[in-house]
Amino acid sequence: MKKYIDQISKSLQLQAFQVENTMQLLGEGATLPFIARYRKEMTGSLDEVQIANVKEELARLTELDKRRESIIEAIDKQEKLTDELRARIEACTELNQLEDLYLPYKQKRKTRAVKAKEKGLEPLAKILMKQLERDVESRASQFVNDEVADEEEALQGARDIIAEWVNENEISRNSVRSIFQRQAVIRSKVIKGKEEEGEKFKDYFQSEEPLKRCASHRMLALRRGEAEGILRLEIAPNEEEVLERLNRIFVKGNTEASNHVEMAVKDAYKRLLGSSIETEFAKSSKEEADKEAIRVFSENLRQLLLASPLGQKRVLAIDPGYRTGCKVVCLDAQGNLMHNETIYPHAPQNQGKMAAKKLTNMVETYNIQAIAIGNGTASRETERFVTNLHYDRKVQVFVVSEAGASIYSASKVAREEFPQYDVTVRGAVSIGRRLMDPLAELVKIDAKSIGVGQYQHDVDQNLLKQSLDQVVESCVNKVGVNLNTASKHLLTYVSGLGPQLAQNIVDYRARMEHFHPVRRSRK
Repeated sequence: MKKYIDQISKSLQLQAFQVENTMQLLGEGATLPFIARYRKEMTGSLDEVQIANVKEELARLTELDKRRESIIEAIDKQEKLTDELRARIEACTELNQLEDLYLPYKQKRKTRAVKAKEKGLEPLAKILMKQLERDVESRASQFVNDEVADEEEALQGARDIIAEWVNENEISRNSVRSIFQRQAVIRSKVIKGKEEEGEKFKDYFQSEEPLKRCASHRMLALRRGEAEGILRLEIAPNEEEVLERLNRIFVKGNTEASNHVEMAVKDAYKRLLGSSIETEFAKSSKEEADKEAIRVFSENLRQLLLASPLGQKRVLAIDPGYRTGCKVVCLDAQGNLMHNETIYPHAPQNQGKMAAKKLTNMVETYNIQAIAIGNGTASRETERFVTNLHYDRKVQVFVVSEAGASIYSASKVAREEFPQYDVTVRGAVSIGRRLMDPLAELVKIDAKSIGVGQYQHDVDQNLLKQSLDQVVESCVNKVGVNLNTASKHLLTYVSGLGPQLAQNIVDYRARMEHFHPVRRSRK
């Protein structure tokens, strides 16, 4: 634990006591808003972002240590774990470094190098690597036997072994990594015959740009195109520069043996090393794109949740539609359902006059102060229809996002609230309540279903859920709740509460409401 404290303090530039106390609070199950708001004296007033960074870094280091232990155990079983190798493994601070050290000891399938070693060609590979041998053919002839047909097969096997050494060499991998980091380009090409099917990806049918400048939305679009079998992607730097760098590391002198080493280096990069580092960068660039996209999605969600509430006003909410009509509900100032029906102002029914009469009557009967219209199908036509009517009072009209309303309407939460009504009524209620109090209503819906970004289904779903849940938690604690009226789902996000306490509060309120008339009668 002390090791983690020192590492995190250094990497995040925080004081040791701040990291130690934050780790302790997180270990006890405290939420980010709770720590940020109610444990300032322990953390030195760290904000939610800093606490989240400590949490992420702690998780990364914990995973790194698990992998480190696994690698040490695997190498030790092979009886190849030296004190020097253990020390180098213990000193690793990045997963890539660990995997590079482990690569030579990894259990391999039957590679070309493994087959060559089984034929006894490793000594020839070592001779070539020294690059002193001038009569290579003559030396190779000494390795011709029942399994090795001729000198060329012997030399090919030796080059295969050298290629594997180059691939597994820590210095060569870091050198190639460095070049990828500086100048890798991501290229996309349409797969032949997929042009028509992949029309929506036409901007990427023949494209390339530096990997480090590829915006997250373009990266996610490229990955989606690849996943759908429309695009073929490649990430690579200038091959000549890579080979020149590798040759400087491995090719010594200008002998005939040196020529074979140079051939092996080229083969190593094209067949092994290049694709391995490309996979690394494909993964890391996707992770970076995910993080940036999730940051944007989280900010979009924050803005939705913190949108100004209309407040406690009587609302008429409309879930618009054509063929099936517009579902209308009337809500009181607390969001309780007073009335519901369906009107048909649009084609094919075109019952405009009847719909107008019903709507104006509902506004008058239920003392409606505002109208909320869902922004889905027939939204504009419904808004036009509603605003052209004459009411007996001034009524505000709003168009409200209905993203996720259908998810809510079919959820367990909605069934508990409105067991006697169908999904269309529940969806309209959700639209109306969103206008009255966006935060209180949207917390009932899985944050991923609210529609916070174009590529939200392409990013890491666990990371997305974790981030969006943190945003919901943060917003609820920023705004606060009315303990006397807040739903169980809203109370769950309050720092220091949780599902069980939230349910206990709701149950207690219900009991008090049941006995309230009795207490009043005694007065």
